[in-house]
Amino acid sequence: MLTGDMLRRSARRFPDKAAIVFRGAQHTERVPYRELDAAADRIAHALLGLGLPKGAIVSMLCRNLAAYGAVFFGVARTGLVLNNVSILYAPDELSYVLNKSETQVLLYDVQFADKVAAVRAACPGIRHVIAIGGEPDSGALPGALAFDRFIADQPATPPEVPIDERDAFCMTYTGGTTGHPKGVLMNHRARAITAHTVVVEEHLEAADVVAIVTPLFHVAALNIMFQPAMLVGATTVFVTPWSPAAFVDAVEAERITATFMVPTQANALAMLPGLEARDLQSWTKLSFAGAPMPDWVQVELMRRLPQLRLTQIYGQSEMGVIAALPWQRVQDKLGSVGCQPYNVDVAVLRADGSPAAAGEMGEVASRGDNLMIGYYGEPVQTAEFFRLGHGWGLSGDIGVVDADGFITLIDRAKDMLISGGENVYPKEIEQVLYELPEVAECAVFGIPDDKWGEVPAAYLLLKPGCTLSEARVVAQCEQKLARLKRPRLVRFVDGFPKTPIGKIQKNLLKEPYWQDRKKI
Repeated sequence: MLTGDMLRRSARRFPDKAAIVFRGAQHTERVPYRELDAAADRIAHALLGLGLPKGAIVSMLCRNLAAYGAVFFGVARTGLVLNNVSILYAPDELSYVLNKSETQVLLYDVQFADKVAAVRAACPGIRHVIAIGGEPDSGALPGALAFDRFIADQPATPPEVPIDERDAFCMTYTGGTTGHPKGVLMNHRARAITAHTVVVEEHLEAADVVAIVTPLFHVAALNIMFQPAMLVGATTVFVTPWSPAAFVDAVEAERITATFMVPTQANALAMLPGLEARDLQSWTKLSFAGAPMPDWVQVELMRRLPQLRLTQIYGQSEMGVIAALPWQRVQDKLGSVGCQPYNVDVAVLRADGSPAAAGEMGEVASRGDNLMIGYYGEPVQTAEFFRLGHGWGLSGDIGVVDADGFITLIDRAKDMLISGGENVYPKEIEQVLYELPEVAECAVFGIPDDKWGEVPAAYLLLKPGCTLSEARVVAQCEQKLARLKRPRLVRFVDGFPKTPIGKIQKNLLKEPYWQDRKKI
């Protein structure tokens, strides 16, 4: 199935229904399916008029605006590749991604004009720059075009372009929890498979009103919520910018039924005062992924919002959705990420590629048309991802599968530390720390030690108004874990550096400790 056809079919079924409701700080905008489909066609024709070769890269630097949805489906109808760029990048990061991706066209939100102007000279491969939401500054960005004028005279008819479902279509750069980000290149079929997976696992239907509260430049919003919603003809509500209060207001005003959140957002919502007093009965579906969700957050949300059905989603940019824990099993399988969906293969494998036995640790792997084409311009890293052969892609996650087929993640393979010759998994320590009621978030990682090689360090963010001593933290670990797993360093922090989808960037926490030392 081609991505561009998803919108077109829903537009034929529900032409006058709202496809996107943009709820910004200053105004609300409603875009019917008919208009969104027509805008996508105009964008496609305008891009094709630039004479770019098939597979050329079009980068998008934009907030969650209604135009984002139109550009997403417009590029899908051209044979070009949309590169979704993080709005959080500093100029050096932005220029790296634009150059590494060989971007030829850059569409940017005028809110980020200064950032684009700062990197324009360092990105000579960009041939066309187009401003969304206003007029470009001709002095800072000579030759830039206004988006509205770029598409104004184009026909709202389907472009005649031969596209195959295995053609490259979409790219997202990984979050940067290690080194430079890598461009994950996907084809139409892979995106369609994940969209269908989400529709089935989250029971999405045309009657749903789906809140988009995470950035569309990441697959968590784009592929786990927006694209599946467009597939079934649901209404999406862009809550921009996100805050717990803005989301609750949107639920009441738009009668939102479903959303996806990263754990950081769910955590903030679980602690929001007065939640029970608000009219949130329409909201019955919450899926989450992106980082481990503390068990206490799930329990608290189910206690405060008993109508809410939670679905744990496990996936990666490189694989799409590869496991889901349905709401019916959250209580008895709490802590699991679920089992494989109906349309992809998932397994926990030993290093030699053979299946791990139930309860035996191995690396989570997936096989099927859901997998990426590869890392753009990174043949060595791509080969490493597919190193087992036989179609398997490796997640980098260590996990175990139980007798019922439910997978529990132990940790990222790269986060494991070796202390005195023993493997230590930070996630195991983090789970014990989350049992302390004062802890809102925590991160455990390895720091160098002359005697043991590495020892655990624990950074903790406490819930508002709570206090906790270092001695109690260490005692909790000594009581629950082997002595070698107790943190040798405990630090209380006001927050964590995170990727756009809420993953704590442990590499930034580790960096000061490993300067001028070889990392283990």
